[in-house]
Amino acid sequence: MALRTGKQFLEGLRDDREVWLGGERVADVTAHPGLRRGAETLAALMDRNHRPELREVLTYPVDGGAERAPMALLPPRTREDLARRSAAMLDWARVSGGMLGRTPDYLNASFMAFAAAHEFFAAVRPEFGENVLRYYETIRDRDLVLTHTLVNPQVNRRLTADGTPSPEVALHLVREDSRGLIVRGARLLATLGPISDELAVFPSTVLKVSAESRPFALAFALPNATPGMKYVCRDSYDHGKSHFDAPLASRFEEMDAVVIFDDVLVPWERVFLYDDPAACNAAYKETNAVVHMMHQVVCKNVAKAEFIVGLLCAMAEASERDQLPAVQGMIAEAMWIAESMKAFLRAAEADAALDTWSTMTPARMPLDTARNVFPKMYPRLAELVQLLGSSSLMATPSEADFESPLAEDLERYFPLATLDARDRVGLFRLAHDVAASGFGNRQLLYERFFFGPPERMASAFYGIYDKTPLVDRVHDFLRGGAEDAGEG
Repeated sequence: MALRTGKQFLEGLRDDREVWLGGERVADVTAHPGLRRGAETLAALMDRNHRPELREVLTYPVDGGAERAPMALLPPRTREDLARRSAAMLDWARVSGGMLGRTPDYLNASFMAFAAAHEFFAAVRPEFGENVLRYYETIRDRDLVLTHTLVNPQVNRRLTADGTPSPEVALHLVREDSRGLIVRGARLLATLGPISDELAVFPSTVLKVSAESRPFALAFALPNATPGMKYVCRDSYDHGKSHFDAPLASRFEEMDAVVIFDDVLVPWERVFLYDDPAACNAAYKETNAVVHMMHQVVCKNVAKAEFIVGLLCAMAEASERDQLPAVQGMIAEAMWIAESMKAFLRAAEADAALDTWSTMTPARMPLDTARNVFPKMYPRLAELVQLLGSSSLMATPSEADFESPLAEDLERYFPLATLDARDRVGLFRLAHDVAASGFGNRQLLYERFFFGPPERMASAFYGIYDKTPLVDRVHDFLRGGAEDAGEG
């Protein structure tokens, strides 16, 4: 049992995993130009856990002993525990300006909740509760980095909308035997997949509760080098440019991939749910895993909104437009978003309560509100960067230009009153990477669909909102409340 160093993490990625990128199988994800630096960034986060000044912020002692584990795995019992968890999550999120959406604390938070609620899984089969507990301990003791996949690919959208996966492509059971389950099909979209240690296949939460859905009712976890399992990556946004030329894409490529299963064996000890669509549909809600995941996500949202505020202020100050009311108004919009996210986070922690499983759980509604509004807010943040940056987002010569015979011209024609040419270009290349590059547009898409289709999320929010007291208040008013208001 030990916290891993970044070096140990990278060594663990050098295995027989099957990863495909650009039509070629990747021999070593730690050496591939489109994946290497993303893996190195994760390694740097893991090294951060070992820094003496951050030890108490980022880690906790397991069972009060000498061994420590990442803070997101701490089972919270008090509001103070929740505050410790969010401080750790915010620290990691601020390293990337919120541009890394699936750092390991996201799934650590989920499995902490699953383990605390292991009796939910045991109600399906007793061994499933034990499996969840043991897997949580495996993550903790080996300091694993997880990816996950949730969504089945679609062939027939009518069937999918009805809660029935497309049998031609969706992940499903082929058969079971004494060793475990044999599964086939595909899942999307595993962010961080190729540069993680293991894959958690989460249960689909929109299954029709019927006999035909039972082969698709699955939840399990596997090492990434499991035979028959392959990752098919999108294009990498890390094109090998310097940190000056691509300050975000060169550091924070977390890669998204489709996972294909070709008759993969899932050992029984790695199965968490099976053959029970209703349990799969209820897993996140009943265990409160979704709330603890939202807790991490809103920390990420805070860091991301703060980063955009800082960027906008730096851009305005550099161009000496920070005193213009119109510019101040634009930046104030971003400030409102950042402060809203911080308020949601604070409210969720302030109103936290012990749940059925004796886990101190943040209040859901503030976090759920944040996860529903941020997909609408983030595109506006990116738009504000575009509007404030305007043509300066394109007047961005490369680092190589500053080292060429052009350097004298650039130093003459590209400075601002407050910045020399190189610093001015560096600032606006960062703005370009946020709001105009392929990396930046992937961030937009990612935020829009982080938890799923916006209309489905909104409908789910409507369903869980406590509407009855508010409706009753309206009817009470109509029955006589107007007299109480002074009209008698």
